[in-house]
Amino acid sequence: MRIALLTWAYPPEKSGLTRAAREIAQSLAGAGHDVTVFTMDRRDAGHDDRVTVIGCGLRDGSLSARFRTLAAIGHVVASLAFRRTLLREHRRVPFDVVEATNWYAPGLAIALAGPAPLVTRNSTPAATSAATVTSVRDRFDRRAAMLAERLSARFSKALISNTQLHGEKIAALYAVEAPDREEHHAVIGLSLPPEIVARGTAATYPDDIPEDQPIELLFVGRDEHRKGFDALIMALRILARRADAGMRDFRLTIIGVHADDLKALPSTARARLRCHHRVDEPTLHDLMSAAHVIVAPSRYESFGLVYQEAMMFGRPVVACAEDPSARLFIGESGAGLLARTCTGDDLATQVQRLIEDPALRAHYAAASRRASGMFTRDTLSAQTTAVYRTAIGSKGASSSISSSGLPAPLDIAS
Repeated sequence: MRIALLTWAYPPEKSGLTRAAREIAQSLAGAGHDVTVFTMDRRDAGHDDRVTVIGCGLRDGSLSARFRTLAAIGHVVASLAFRRTLLREHRRVPFDVVEATNWYAPGLAIALAGPAPLVTRNSTPAATSAATVTSVRDRFDRRAAMLAERLSARFSKALISNTQLHGEKIAALYAVEAPDREEHHAVIGLSLPPEIVARGTAATYPDDIPEDQPIELLFVGRDEHRKGFDALIMALRILARRADAGMRDFRLTIIGVHADDLKALPSTARARLRCHHRVDEPTLHDLMSAAHVIVAPSRYESFGLVYQEAMMFGRPVVACAEDPSARLFIGESGAGLLARTCTGDDLATQVQRLIEDPALRAHYAAASRRASGMFTRDTLSAQTTAVYRTAIGSKGASSSISSSGLPAPLDIAS
C-alpha cells in the first residue's frame, strides 16, 4: 500500500506522540509498504530510513500562520494545511489510505473531503487536559478541539485504539461504537523501537544494592496534571522528610523538566533531585538501566509507553490506579505497585515500600521482566494493515453516519 501518516511532530522531536508515530511508520515500511509521514514541526522534506518525511509547517509571518494562533480557527487552519500538502503528493502518486492521530484532529479536512479514506488512531484526547485549562480563550479553544476530534472520528472509515479500556473511553467521548461491537474500531497495541528492546533485554537488575547507596527513582514525562507531576513533587517532599528521619535514602531523576522550574522545593528535597530537560536516546537508556524503580503516576495514558519501556528494562513500576492503562499493564501483570489515588501521600506510600524492601523490589522486577515484549513491530504492522484494508473496502461511512450522509446530532456540551 501507499500510506500517508499525519502527525504533529516526528523525531528528532521527543514525546510519546512522536515515538508512536515513528513506530507506526517504521513498522509499516518494514513490512514493505510505501510510507510518507506528514508533520507540522518542519517545512522541509527528508527521509527516516525507508520512510519519507514531508513538513507541513506554515511559513512564519504568513496569513495562515497568523490564523493558526487564533482560538478554534487554528485547528481548521492546521487541518487544511495538512490536506493541501498531502493533495500535492496524492496527485503525483495516489495514496491508498491516510492515518492520523485523533489529538487535535489533524485529519479533519481529509475525513470530510478526502482524497483517500482516513483511519484515526486514538491517543490521548484533548478532553483529558480540559480540567487544567482556566482562561476563557483556552476553554473555548479546547472545546473546539474536542468537537473537531469527534467529527474527524465519526467521518473516519476506521478507528484504532491502543487498549480495550482506552477504546471504550474514546467510544463514549466521540459517540462511536466501542471496539467489541464494531469491526471498524480495532484495538492495536504499540511496539517499542528495536534499540530499546536490545538495551532493555540486556539490562540486568542488581541483586544487592549496598545500604549506603541511594535507591534510584526515575520519572520520564512533562510537568502536567495528566502525568501526575503534582503528585510526584508532593511525594518527593514527603519522602525527603522521611529519609531525613531515618528511612533508607533515595534519589529521584526527572527527565523532561528544567531544574530551574523546581527551585522552590525545600533544600532536603532538592538535594535528592536531578533534572534533565532533554536527553538523547542512549542517555535515556542509560538512565533506565541505572534506575531501581520507575515512578509513573499518570492519571491517564492512552497506551502507556513508559510502562512498556520500564517492563522491557525489567524495572518495578509505581503507577496510579486512576489510569486504566496502569491497571492493565502494571496491575494485571504484577509489574509493580499502584497508588490508590494520584496524590502525594498515596504515591509516597507505595514508593517507600519499594525503597525499603529489597525482596519486594526483586519480586516486582522479575514480574516486570516476564511481562515485557508483548508488542512487536511485526504485530503492529500486520494488525494495522488489516484495519487499513477494512477502511479501503468500506462502501460508506461508519455506523455513526446517517443515511443522509450527515453525522448524527452532536452533543457539543459533552
